[in-house]
Amino acid sequence: MSLCLQARQLACERDDRWLFQGLDLEVRNGEIVRIEGPNGSGKTSLLKILSGQLSDYQGELFWNGAAMNEAREHFLANLLYLGHAPGIKSGLSPLENLAWYQALSGESGNEDQRLEALEQVGLAGFEDVPAGQLSAGQQRRVALARLTLTPRALWVLDEPFTAIDRHGVVDLERQLVAHAQAGGCVLVTTHHELTASPLLRRISLG
Repeated sequence: MSLCLQARQLACERDDRWLFQGLDLEVRNGEIVRIEGPNGSGKTSLLKILSGQLSDYQGELFWNGAAMNEAREHFLANLLYLGHAPGIKSGLSPLENLAWYQALSGESGNEDQRLEALEQVGLAGFEDVPAGQLSAGQQRRVALARLTLTPRALWVLDEPFTAIDRHGVVDLERQLVAHAQAGGCVLVTTHHELTASPLLRRISLG
């Protein structure tokens, strides 16, 4: 199993309080790594550090054995990050939101691919409805459609199960497992208790 993402001696301070210190972490191909801990333990901060969004930390990051500052371009080309909020524009339709995300990522894509991605997350028939008129669960599904639409080796997901219904939870769990089984990596925080799997590993904060 080849190394994917590695952190050594990570430490992060917020408001004169250490969220975590001396944290060593590895996420390898074929794994689902769940970051656990109470509210305020630094789970979201850790995901943002590992996905390159926060630079205010101590420690070192490595991608496939190379220092992150040397491998950053290749790392970002293999990363898909979904934050705690859906991160979609309410004035755009689901189709337009996905096209916007693809444009931000420098991808051309096409409408057929976007339609298929939306169908897979249960949004067939809602493709052209302004996202602001969708339910919270439907808005989350628009964001989750990116998992199908934008192939990336490493998924970093902050509370991806928020607001989706029971069937959506089952489908998303299957998708995470399938991604890991295909050689991808998943790094996730969630209050949802993931189904036990030999691919699942847990790391606790706090």
